[in-house]
Amino acid sequence: MISFAHAQTAGAADPTGGFMQLLPMILMFVVLWFLMIRPQMKKAKDHKALISGLAKGDEVVTGGGLLGKVTKVTDSYVTVEIATGIEVVVQKPAIGLVLPKGTMKSL
Repeated sequence: MISFAHAQTAGAADPTGGFMQLLPMILMFVVLWFLMIRPQMKKAKDHKALISGLAKGDEVVTGGGLLGKVTKVTDSYVTVEIATGIEVVVQKPAIGLVLPKGTMKSL
């Protein structure tokens, strides 16, 4: 008969309960949260505030790079005048930046 007693451990319990094995994963999640997730959430919150504050007469830059003046604002869309008499309708999330008043005249 072969004895398998040599393969058994002494039965010493881990005093930390396995927490030390999970510590690197927890630290990686915390670093990921502060370096990637949290700034992205803040940026999304700021963009949502920018979109909700759009008003007629604001000078904006769209996501495609068009510069124009807001002529009409609805629930989902914004009409932007990009040249005299030329207006385009864009979705609100396509607005990337609201410029200070008078920026278009200085260009």
